[in-house]
Amino acid sequence: MVEQMQPNGQAHVELDPDHEDLIVRNCNRLLRHAVRVMSLFMVIVIGFAVIDAGYSFYIKLVSPPVLILDVSDLLDVFAAALVVLIAIEIYTNVTLYLTAIVIHVKLVIATALLAVARKVITLDTSDLEPLYFVGCSGLGLAFGVTYWLLWRGK
Repeated sequence: MVEQMQPNGQAHVELDPDHEDLIVRNCNRLLRHAVRVMSLFMVIVIGFAVIDAGYSFYIKLVSPPVLILDVSDLLDVFAAALVVLIAIEIYTNVTLYLTAIVIHVKLVIATALLAVARKVITLDTSDLEPLYFVGCSGLGLAFGVTYWLLWRGK
């Protein structure tokens, strides 16, 4: 964990429930409850995404030819599995707002990088223009370099 220090030497806390200002304190507490509700929603979404990934895999296995997966079947299963991983990363991002003394940028960039990687891995290249590939590679490079810079700076 990396501490963010304020000019007064105290650690920064996201949505500080003990803020000195009454209105800010109450708003922060309300938002912290909203984040808790969002984390519950994300757990439900993750549960459905896992069920969907399992169902996708099952359907691909039992469709003729039975127990044989071609490349497009594998890409569909991988896409469903990667959606679960991205949902878990988003859940982690949401719950970090309840955690004090954390810088969220690195995890958000890692989530974005995972989403771009998912898109590239499961890309159907049959009807895309070259500029689309340039955009995807630019996003991947930008997020990759940003993540590397954040990791290097720790």
